[in-house]
Amino acid sequence: MMKESLQYKVFRVINVIILLLVVYITLFPFLNVVAQSFSGQAEINAGKVNLIPKGFNIETYKTILKDTTFWTSYKNTIVYTVVGTAISMVMTTMFAYVLSKKRLMGRKFFTSFAVFTMFFHGGLIPNYILIKQLGWTNSIWAIVIPGAISIFNMLIMKSFFEGMPEELEEAASIDGSSTYGTFLKIILPLSKPILATMFLFYAVGSWNSWFGAFLYLDKADMYPVTLYLRNLLAGATTGQSAGATSADDLTQIAANIKAVTMVLTVLPILCVYPFVQKYFVSGIMLGSVKQ
Repeated sequence: MMKESLQYKVFRVINVIILLLVVYITLFPFLNVVAQSFSGQAEINAGKVNLIPKGFNIETYKTILKDTTFWTSYKNTIVYTVVGTAISMVMTTMFAYVLSKKRLMGRKFFTSFAVFTMFFHGGLIPNYILIKQLGWTNSIWAIVIPGAISIFNMLIMKSFFEGMPEELEEAASIDGSSTYGTFLKIILPLSKPILATMFLFYAVGSWNSWFGAFLYLDKADMYPVTLYLRNLLAGATTGQSAGATSADDLTQIAANIKAVTMVLTVLPILCVYPFVQKYFVSGIMLGSVKQ
């Protein structure tokens, strides 16, 4: 076994130190929010809370979990995320697969047109007018349809499909498989890494989205949990968000109610991510480098 040189040992030590600093910088904000969510108001206001809770307190969790508005918003977010991600996956996958075929007439035009929309769009007011004229305001379609296809994600998936051997489809065609049969039975099963990656991108984007709901939804019972959180941060729903509690209770939890809501909002994504993480790196690499 070869002995490591002094320079390599120094490199490893420096590399470990830098990576530990990156991990600390990355995790500190989240761990600080978690610590604040379990801390008392006085300790947070005094700036004593870093990574360890001070003045342990779970009353805020009890109050938020009793709030029917929070659970309504949570349910709305789940519905928007499931429906939106399903629509996005279907549309992006079909669009990318079609554009990956060199025999497609007008392929360059459609690809260029898609890329054009990454840099130029109608603007906020025309989009709002369009949604209003379609009658989609105060409906789920105003949330899930406008951003159904991410051109960036589509281009990654298109590159992945282009890297697949054409002989697979030719063999399936010789065996009598139709275009849709080949796509569903051969292409998709071989595309699990890129599909898992796109699923993660779309699910996280849908879960974290609030601006579309802010623009197109006027009914509070249709708000997603992110808009609920936004209103808390803006102080717009201080008296409404915990209507089942007294004014004294709200005063008691005012310092860490935002931290608790952030933790409860991000928790589902943290639970889902480990199941798709193993596909994440491979999906990005396969989709970004043409085979």
